[in-house]
Amino acid sequence: MDDYNKQAGQSSNYGESTGSGASGTAARMKEQVSEKAADVKEKVSDLGRKAVEKIDYSRQSAADALEQTASTLHSSSDKLSGAAHSAADRLQATAQYVRQTDVKGMAADVGEFVKRYPGPALAAAAIVGFLVARGLSNND
Repeated sequence: MDDYNKQAGQSSNYGESTGSGASGTAARMKEQVSEKAADVKEKVSDLGRKAVEKIDYSRQSAADALEQTASTLHSSSDKLSGAAHSAADRLQATAQYVRQTDVKGMAADVGEFVKRYPGPALAAAAIVGFLVARGLSNND
């Protein structure tokens, strides 16, 4: 068989160069996939950071709106009942909480609430999910 290969001008190392070429191609593909994965990870991380910054920025305006609503309830509660005072006090406490607690702290508090009250948390999540889905379908 070696005589046949020598006569045809072929070397006995048939297939070695093909194998190294395939492994080089695989290595390049692996490198490209790794680079793309790193890019995607960086973009997702950046998007998350921007979302947290927007939420942190909007906390102040939300707290101000809660505070204003509480003040309105307190001023008009003379005509109403003690329930209005109670609601106004809760709104003021919520406004203070929103001002003082960052997004990570709020997430930790939500996690504690879910652990302590899993049933109501699941119901609240279902309601919020329904409202978000309904809002998104109305925007289309």
